[in-house]
Amino acid sequence: MIVDLPDTTTSQVSKEIMTMRDVGGVVALGRVLTLVVITRSGHEEDAIEAANAASREHPCRIIVLAAGDPDGGTVLNAQIRVGGDAGASEVVVLRGCGSLAAESESLVSALLLPDAPIVAWWPHGVPESAANSSIGRIAHRRITDSANEPDPRAALEHISRTYVAGDTDLAWTRLTNWRIQLAAVMDQVQAAPVRQITVEGATDSPSTLLLAAWLSLGIDAAVEIIDDPAGTGIRRVLLEREGGDVELVRPNLTVATLSQPGQPNQRIALPRRTLQACLAEELRRLDPDEVFGEVITTGLQRTAEAAAQ
Repeated sequence: MIVDLPDTTTSQVSKEIMTMRDVGGVVALGRVLTLVVITRSGHEEDAIEAANAASREHPCRIIVLAAGDPDGGTVLNAQIRVGGDAGASEVVVLRGCGSLAAESESLVSALLLPDAPIVAWWPHGVPESAANSSIGRIAHRRITDSANEPDPRAALEHISRTYVAGDTDLAWTRLTNWRIQLAAVMDQVQAAPVRQITVEGATDSPSTLLLAAWLSLGIDAAVEIIDDPAGTGIRRVLLEREGGDVELVRPNLTVATLSQPGQPNQRIALPRRTLQACLAEELRRLDPDEVFGEVITTGLQRTAEAAAQ
């Protein structure tokens, strides 16, 4: 069910949700958090689709701030989606124009679930400082996506400079399966020291930088990053060791080959993770990701310094 509320207020939106609950049997119980999505008008549907899918694992209320024309007349148009149009959640889309186009806590405060954690997500447009933005100040977790920026690597460096505990980026979440495989390999071959770390990935892949930064923190070795054409994601990790090299190569974005000394090559399913899977993973934890914090600050700086030499 979709209900449109043109030229409205958040108070009227809240009342309409209550009416729908009373009349239509819309259930709001069992919601575990409020997910606030900050995006631009015309870019909200992909984010809503991903949030709806994630809500089946984490029932929540989804509030979407889809900023419209800041130079137009001041007006707020809203839309409420429930039932089959909202996954296991309620979706409230707020499209503000004029003075209401800017991200503002006042737009969402009347719609937040009481006594429930708040997660803020910027699928497009990394803010100047996520933690110090109007929504970020009230959120327990703040999720950005540097991969959707015009210059993903520059966006990642910006996030590094403004990082506050509770921030995270989906470029890091996309690395989960790579980190699992490499951690398991290093547990088996850690006796021989690593001389050189090589990470190969696309020029537009911030995940490549984060993977190199993570490896540099765990392994005392020189790091080299090899750039591939844009759109290819992470392609290869090579650990040069005295006891034999370890190499994890993914040539086709779905299946990787693991080569290590004394063992036959292994084929491993390593597909690129979907947006829905990454968002669902981030919603599983509301405490700060300390590993990401160390990687985005200390590890990223160390990798940049090594690359400049």
